[in-house]
Amino acid sequence: MSSNDLLPIGQVAARAGVPVSTVRYYETLGLIPAVRSDSNARLFPRHVLRRIALIQVSVRYGISLAEVADMLRDLPDSRPPSRAEWSTISATWGEHLARQQAVLERMQAELTGCIGCGCLSQTRCAVVNSDDRLRSDGAGPRRVLEEPQIPGPELSPAE
Repeated sequence: MSSNDLLPIGQVAARAGVPVSTVRYYETLGLIPAVRSDSNARLFPRHVLRRIALIQVSVRYGISLAEVADMLRDLPDSRPPSRAEWSTISATWGEHLARQQAVLERMQAELTGCIGCGCLSQTRCAVVNSDDRLRSDGAGPRRVLEEPQIPGPELSPAE
């Protein structure tokens, strides 16, 4: 990689539209690669601008930085990702977003039943746990916290 392909941290931050501290943080997490100059300054390959954009979009759509790190783990640090590599990330995004959508749809269905009910429907309510019957299933609102099955979660009647 030639020195013309390397950008100082301030320029990366300005072009990506993020604070310098964010660029440092992403580097610390291993989300973007950096090299050190002879004077120990951080220099970044130009292609990190694409990675930073991907990170920002991922987080905006509810993908955690840990999941982003997992997606970026197999990408090369020395060159921009290929079209096939970006396609793999896109497919991973699609799977994540489908799971997230299923959770949101289930939440909407559950909340629609709760709004204004005053818990008069204790035999159907996913939040009510009369007489602590669900204690053996764990702490918290077990019916709500259970992972839904894709393609579509169904609400089970309360005990």
